[in-house]
Amino acid sequence: MKAFFTALFALFFGVMVQAQVLNPEPVTLDYYLPDNVTYNSQIPTPEEILGAQVGEWHVRHDQLVNYMYAVAEASDRVTIDEYARTYENRPLLMLTITSPQNHRNIESIKEEHLKLTDASVSDELDLSQMPVVVTMSYSVHGNEPSGTNASLAVVYYLAAAQGAEINQMLQNTIINVDPNINPDGLNRFAHWANTNKSKNVLVTDPQSREFDEEWPGGRTNHYWFDLNRDWLLMQHPESKGRVAKFHEWVPQILTDHHEMGTNSTFFFQPGIPSRTHPITPERNQALTGAIAEYHAEALDEIQSLYYSQESFDDFYYGKGSTYPDVNGSIGILFEQASSRGHAQESVHGILEFPFTIRNQVVTSLSTLASAQGLREELLANTREFYKEAAEEAADAPIKAYVFGEEADQARTKHLAEMLHRNQINVYELDRDYDDFKAGKSYVVPTNQKQYKLITAMFERRTEFTDSLFYDVSAWTMPYAFNLPFAELDGDYNNNMLGDEFTLADLELEGSLVGDEAQYAYAFEWDEYYAPRALNRLLARGVRAKVASRPFKSVIANGAKDFDYGTIMIPMGVQDDPEMVHDLMETITEEDGITVYELPTGLTPTTGMDLGSGNFEDLRDPKVAIIGGPGTSSYEIGEAWHLFDQRYHMAASIILAEEVGGTDLSRYNTIVTSGYGLSDSATENLKSWVRQGGTLIAYRYGANWAMSQDLADIEYVQSDNEEGEEDEAPKQRPYIKAGPDRGAQGIGGSIFNAKLDLTHPIAYGFNREDITVFRSSTTFIKKGDNPYSTPLYYTDDPLAAGYSNDENLERAKNSGAIVVSGYGGGRVIAMMDNPNFRAFWYGTNKLFANAVFFGHTISGGTTN
Repeated sequence: MKAFFTALFALFFGVMVQAQVLNPEPVTLDYYLPDNVTYNSQIPTPEEILGAQVGEWHVRHDQLVNYMYAVAEASDRVTIDEYARTYENRPLLMLTITSPQNHRNIESIKEEHLKLTDASVSDELDLSQMPVVVTMSYSVHGNEPSGTNASLAVVYYLAAAQGAEINQMLQNTIINVDPNINPDGLNRFAHWANTNKSKNVLVTDPQSREFDEEWPGGRTNHYWFDLNRDWLLMQHPESKGRVAKFHEWVPQILTDHHEMGTNSTFFFQPGIPSRTHPITPERNQALTGAIAEYHAEALDEIQSLYYSQESFDDFYYGKGSTYPDVNGSIGILFEQASSRGHAQESVHGILEFPFTIRNQVVTSLSTLASAQGLREELLANTREFYKEAAEEAADAPIKAYVFGEEADQARTKHLAEMLHRNQINVYELDRDYDDFKAGKSYVVPTNQKQYKLITAMFERRTEFTDSLFYDVSAWTMPYAFNLPFAELDGDYNNNMLGDEFTLADLELEGSLVGDEAQYAYAFEWDEYYAPRALNRLLARGVRAKVASRPFKSVIANGAKDFDYGTIMIPMGVQDDPEMVHDLMETITEEDGITVYELPTGLTPTTGMDLGSGNFEDLRDPKVAIIGGPGTSSYEIGEAWHLFDQRYHMAASIILAEEVGGTDLSRYNTIVTSGYGLSDSATENLKSWVRQGGTLIAYRYGANWAMSQDLADIEYVQSDNEEGEEDEAPKQRPYIKAGPDRGAQGIGGSIFNAKLDLTHPIAYGFNREDITVFRSSTTFIKKGDNPYSTPLYYTDDPLAAGYSNDENLERAKNSGAIVVSGYGGGRVIAMMDNPNFRAFWYGTNKLFANAVFFGHTISGGTTN
């Protein structure tokens, strides 16, 4: 192997020791690629298409696309496919690179390859004759650009290099190259880095503007989501297309190219062994270690510093380097010290952009070398993974999961969609089972090839070998969707299975019960898209009310009981009745809402008639979100995405630094999750709340609101903080300081909570038990006013994930949402993020209720 790398990686060596970079000369392809290889002159070089050398400028996405199509047109080794479009309409591409002979038989090769995942036939395959499949995915974080820029050199090498070695490698390998996973973020960052670059002297001062991106930066996609947490969740078009491509081939290796701090070196997996998910086979980690030897030898050859096994982990299955591990593949994380621009001072000298690119190129090629050297072992790993899954499924005590919510078809269908996109077979429940209704619930048999992934998505793990997590420690999907679910053992049989779920089943079914209303319409608030339906009405000037009490009303062919939160549209006060009729048809067809004609205002029993004051007037929400420095772009983006993509609502984003001079009277609802505001901004916001505004402050925003006396809340203190005498501190080894601190945190767990179903914050919920996502150790007491805490944690708070005992004790019966009065307005303090990563459908409505009904909360019920 040593001789192979000596030939393959005889690269020019550049040392980062300059004190400054004067008149920088762009490096040539020889810096990145082997110099003992001849290249096909018919294949265009990156410079010929871009007009600059790789690493001279940060490549824009349009330039990247142009180059990839140019190579595909020129080479019979390369085909190209657009697999998705981003929110900003940029194409996502996958290049398939292999020998011309393989391309002629690519469909039959793919069909044979996928048999590795079928335990009933995989033993019949001759692995010695099968090509190995490698997917290389670059720069899921837009401001970690060395990966994408490296893909230019890698694709050129694979398309143009000549000789027996490259021909043999291409014959034995199907290489799928995803040159950029996050085009929108990449373009934001490339624009920033290029527009702030000096041309004659590269400024290397870390404090220079080039290295200090404006908020929100280029890491994330259009709505500021981290796409490297979305592999399992698939809430965004980039991920849906990318994961579909993954399952089209089920590669043996998937590489995931990232960057880290400028003063770091280079990391490749394995990560910290104790932080590998227990479902991942030990064989996976052993092969990861074997692949690592190839990376080490390649980086030794060019004298690059690196490390492995000391950081990062393989626990959360929603990342690019771990999703493959639960799908019969090997995920490999690469982390390169980032220049963040074109050249920046570091503890190792001046770190130049081309140097960062070269390490990504070298490890891309060492990955392909490992795929050659370990080809049969890697193919066998995929086969054994699915054989073991079949054996475990056959003996599993849980034979199926059933889930569903009769009153909310959308949440139920969206969980079925997520499972389906993960290649899990989901079936409509064909007959009633306990509280689960046929046609309104779904069944997931466990005896299928994705058994391991099913287990990972439904398990409620609370015990772990390590108390530190790089990401979340739990993601039980029915909890995230707030859906009832059950584990079936002896009760399960195939007669429960109806039609298999497909994406066509996502279509929502609403209806109008009765005729065009002359007196009033009504619809209940249970459905997930009810806020979208209400927004359609309010935005068009329709007058609507919300029921603060249950009531019974005459409907077509009888009478119906309506619950808290029912929306009532009285027709006698409307300016344009025909428009209202049309909108009712729209919300039944597009939002899945069942609308009822109410022919009379007189209710059939003693109670609330339709003219009652217990129907609260609703206002059209005019929403502003406070963003910018001092706020989390993730949380602001999640709220923006919810308003725009799910509810079709306009929401203004105002930078925190501008709040002091902003005319807030344009808005009646303001959202903040930020760390703080200037004195002038705070006073402006306080004045606005006093005049009747609704402030929704969650996570750090709730802490800030408390510190400014806007939110009347109080922290739950630990025993020591409450004045108990401290015990003498126990001596601990210095090396344990970091892990000990980490074990005190809650990186991402699921907690049990209870709702007051009569409160406006809880409208549309039908069970008082709910599970919420928590990633903070800040707990607050219930409000002093007994009506002010619509959501609180139970006395057994941990549903899934990790938390130490001290945090669980503090969480018991503490407040999760507390409503305070402030002048004529309301401050709704939420301790958790109700919109986490867009997949926590189960608590989105808490947030929506604060927006639509916050102003209706009685002043006598607030703190």
